[in-house]
Amino acid sequence: MEFSLDNTVYITIFYIKNGTERDKMGNLLIGSATAKLDKSGRIKIPEKFRIAIEEEYGKDLFITSLTDEAIQIYPLSVWHKLSGISNVGLLQFKPDLRKFLLRVNRTGTQYQIDPKGRVLISQSLREKANLEEEVTVIGLNNHLEVWNTNLLNDVLEQNPLTDEEFERISELSPEDKVE
Repeated sequence: MEFSLDNTVYITIFYIKNGTERDKMGNLLIGSATAKLDKSGRIKIPEKFRIAIEEEYGKDLFITSLTDEAIQIYPLSVWHKLSGISNVGLLQFKPDLRKFLLRVNRTGTQYQIDPKGRVLISQSLREKANLEEEVTVIGLNNHLEVWNTNLLNDVLEQNPLTDEEFERISELSPEDKVE
C-alpha cells in the first residue's frame, strides 16, 4: 500500500499469517473489538488480539485493574518488565511502589489463555469495573483493556483530548526530535 504526504511516498508493508493481517513492526495490540463474558466470568479474547499475544508473548497473562474503571490484561512478560523493579534491592520498600504493588496484586492474578482462547476475569475485578455481558476490548500496543462499553463511551465523551494534550503527545514522538 502506498500513500503520499507532502510529496513524500510512504510504503506500508503487511504480511498475512494465520489469516490475520500484521505489520512488520511486530504484533502490536491495536484497535478495539467487542467481546462477551460468559456466565462464569470468562472472556474470549478477540481473535486478532489472541493471535498477536500468543505469537509475540505466549499464553501466560497477568490480569489486574490499575484504576477500577477497566481491567488490564498484560502478557506476563510485559508485566514482568513493568513491575520487575519490585525485585531489585530495597526499591520495593519505597512507599509509592509498595502501594502500587499492593493495589495491582490484591486482585491481580496470573492466567493462561485456555484452548478456546478464553481467560477468567475474577468476580471482584468484574464488579469493580462494572463489566456486563458485552464489553469493549481495547488494544494499547502491548496490553489490553476491558471496559464496560457504556462507561468507556461516557469517559471518552466527557474527557475529549484538548489541543494542549495533543501538543504534549506530539512532543513524546522520538521521530520529531531534532538532535
